[in-house]
Amino acid sequence: MTSTDRLPVGRPGHDLPTHDRGELRGVLGRFATGVTVLTAGRTAPRGMTANSFTSVSLDPAVILVCVLRTAAVHETILAEQAFAVSVLSGGQEKAARHFADHHRPRGTEEFEAVDTVPGRFTGAPVLVGAQAWLECELTAEYDGGDHSIFLGSVLDIGRGAADDPLLYFAGGFHRLDD
Repeated sequence: MTSTDRLPVGRPGHDLPTHDRGELRGVLGRFATGVTVLTAGRTAPRGMTANSFTSVSLDPAVILVCVLRTAAVHETILAEQAFAVSVLSGGQEKAARHFADHHRPRGTEEFEAVDTVPGRFTGAPVLVGAQAWLECELTAEYDGGDHSIFLGSVLDIGRGAADDPLLYFAGGFHRLDD
C-alpha cells in the first residue's frame, strides 16, 4: 500500500535549502485551519489533534490526513487500516489540548477525558459534540518526510448542530466570534 513516491530533492545539482524549524512553524502557522481529532483502534484506541486534514475528492469521497511517523496513532492506523476524524466545535478546545498533550495517558485511558461513541464501521472513537465526523478506510499511504500522508475512502459521515468551529492560527486556538 505504501507509495514509492518520494519528495522532490531539488533540481539536479542543487540541494534543497534548510529552514529554521521555529521560523518555518511561524510561517506555516499563518494559515488558519480547522482543528480535528484523528482516532483509530477498536480495542486499544489512539488519538491525536490534527489540523493537517483536507478533502481530496467528492466522487469518490476521499480525505487526507498527515500523521507524524512517531505518533502512537500512526501504527494503529496502519494496523487497523481505518480511522475516524472528528471536526471540533468552538467549545472543544479542551479536547484539542488533551489530544495534543504528549504526556496524556495512552490507550483506553486516553479517552476517559472526553465523551466518545464508537464509529459504526471502524469502531474508532468519534468525539461527541463534534461539528462533523467521518469514518474512513485507509486506501493509500505516501511519504511526507517525517509524516505519512494517509488517504482515506469515506465510509460514513455525520454532523452535529451548527456551532462555531474551533480554529488554529498563529500557534493558538480561536473561534469565529473572537
